[in-house]
Amino acid sequence: MKIIKRNGSEVTFDISKIENAIRAANNEVPASERLTEREVKFASLNVTDECMEAGHTVTVEEVQDLVEDQLMALDHFEVARKYIIYRYVQNQKRHKNTTDDKILALIECNNEEVKQENSNKNPTVVSVQRDYMAGEVSKDLTMRELLPADIVEAHNEGIIHFHDSDYFAQHMHNCDLINLEDMLQNGTVISGTLIERPHSFSTACNIATQIIAQVASCQYGGQSISLTHLAPFVDVSRQKIRRQVEAEMEAIDAHPGSDKIDMIVEKRLREEVARGVQTIQYQVVTLMTTNGQAPFITVFMYLNEAKNEQEKADLALCIEEMLKQRYQGVKNEAGVWITPAFPKLIYVLEEDNVAEGTPYFYLTKLAAKCTAKRMVPDYISEKKMREYKLSKGETEGNGDCYTCMGCRSFLTPDRSGNGFDNIANAGNYEPGKPKYYGRFNQGVVTINLVDVALSAHRSTDEFWKIFDERLELCHRALRCRHERLLGTTSDAAPILWQYGALARLKKGEKIDKLLYGGYSTISLGYAGLYECVKAMTGHSHTDKEATPFALAVMQRMNDKCAEWKAAENIDYSLYGTPLESTTYKFAKCLQRRFGIIPGITDKGYITNSYHVHVTEEIDAFTKLRFESEFQRLSPGGAISYVEVPNMQDNLEAVISVMRYIYDHIMYAELNTKSDYCQVCGYDGEIRIVEDDGKLVWECPHCGNRDQSKMNVARRTCGYIGTQFWNQGRTEEIRDRVLHL
Repeated sequence: MKIIKRNGSEVTFDISKIENAIRAANNEVPASERLTEREVKFASLNVTDECMEAGHTVTVEEVQDLVEDQLMALDHFEVARKYIIYRYVQNQKRHKNTTDDKILALIECNNEEVKQENSNKNPTVVSVQRDYMAGEVSKDLTMRELLPADIVEAHNEGIIHFHDSDYFAQHMHNCDLINLEDMLQNGTVISGTLIERPHSFSTACNIATQIIAQVASCQYGGQSISLTHLAPFVDVSRQKIRRQVEAEMEAIDAHPGSDKIDMIVEKRLREEVARGVQTIQYQVVTLMTTNGQAPFITVFMYLNEAKNEQEKADLALCIEEMLKQRYQGVKNEAGVWITPAFPKLIYVLEEDNVAEGTPYFYLTKLAAKCTAKRMVPDYISEKKMREYKLSKGETEGNGDCYTCMGCRSFLTPDRSGNGFDNIANAGNYEPGKPKYYGRFNQGVVTINLVDVALSAHRSTDEFWKIFDERLELCHRALRCRHERLLGTTSDAAPILWQYGALARLKKGEKIDKLLYGGYSTISLGYAGLYECVKAMTGHSHTDKEATPFALAVMQRMNDKCAEWKAAENIDYSLYGTPLESTTYKFAKCLQRRFGIIPGITDKGYITNSYHVHVTEEIDAFTKLRFESEFQRLSPGGAISYVEVPNMQDNLEAVISVMRYIYDHIMYAELNTKSDYCQVCGYDGEIRIVEDDGKLVWECPHCGNRDQSKMNVARRTCGYIGTQFWNQGRTEEIRDRVLHL
């Protein structure tokens, strides 16, 4: 059994340290009030048993809480008092400098929590360590100086989660939907250098990757670009190549005819498109931003976004190449093709590609093939999205279709209906057209729904009372995020605020006007709806008896967002939080506060957003149909998934799921496995096994457990992770059942 020390390092559990701590407190009291040696042993063994039954690797603080409980239970109150005083004094000493131990531990790679905090960061690399060091300082400053004490306490207790506190000290925001079209068509500035409109598709792709890297270094969330914004440069290259071919023919006095010239031009054009797409693919996975990882980038592929038929055909060419290269993958250091984490791809299902016989169905078949092997693309239904996302004046079915910002965070519809009167001074403003590119998210605070339910002790009246109190706590925390951004000048991140990614403001101009009126969003996150409903009703939220309560919980959060929005003119929106490390934190906090409750707190994770519990037996179509109702009530961000086996030999089934997505749910994905053992060459599923209470990854063929010698790709929470996960998320991955 292991224990986590205060600096985050993990060591073997040692009962003698508990015994010695009790004896030390024992010696501070009169002999008549001391524990006997037998009682010392008894208390220590009880603490050990509780640690073994905790369901997770316990921390030093948790062990000390258990020791206090045991001393109280034995009626040795004076010993318990001495023990508590000793803890308090030591704690005060530590608070004089809260960051040194953590920073030193992460530099030496001993901090287990940091090592598994982000499944797309390698904590042994100095650039990642540098980001984590800065993050520890920022967290310390945030918690001691920048946030109200009750919000800090609620965050530490797992009642809420104040996301990305390691970036809060700086005036940074969360996610972006990049206005790549404006930057490419009208020019931009990168690191003080003017970048003019590119004269070829490959150059446009190269500039796009530079923009992506710059943006990623100026915010801390995901970002998205549209492949449609690159498509016009295909024809730019086409015309350029045509001039070159005609000049070549003239130079050798050849007259092959227009058909032959067309054929040569298109052949060279496809080669250039392949090079351009390869630039995006490889630059994105090899670039290292200032936060120590490759940019968290999503590429949106939407045929109906094209402005004319020529552009649509060229966009289809780009999509085809993007899917082909992603299907192939990238080579690891051993030269084996593996699944990369980024870029995340989103493919829009629409009338022109969803059924056999439609013009672009060949792309959908290619997308299915790619998903079956590489887990992307994910799918947005144009049909459902245009039902849900209605800008001012639009009617259901005639709304807007646009990409999320990263993995699932969606902008609210354009409530101005006219592109917000171009307050961002975008160079591609179209009066009367709803605006999405150039907008962003201010940040996220998540409520732990499970804690609300357990605190209510099955009293419905108490539940709604506590729920409202916790929501107001989240509201005040979100106000902190908003107010931290107020007064930020455009000089803080020129690529964002001055050179077109989000706006073209003047030097020194404040970004405040972009924080109101719906231009940007701010997200109320939520987690653990399944466990919340189970705690209150005794049933899964898929049970007909419990579903109305689950929907009422969702509606209450939406109503609160609407109330805050009306009062403050800020677009609060409900967001299904993609818990990665936080799922483990919440689970541990719940166990500490409420103990082990079967079916609710007995695992090292809680369920993401509104999802069906990962262990619940349910077929893919029923799951998607059920979750679609909740997805609609999560307008600020949501994604559903189905877990599938290897589907590479059953693409018809994949396409069936895709068609179902088109008709029933706005945004969904298929999860499979994509692994490789570098020791023996095994390319099947790397399994998760338990060793001394800890979950580890093991090759079933050769027994290799060295994570540095295996490639494992799993869908984490809307995006793919490749650097492994904390114990809670690993347990959740292990527990997943197949839906198909």
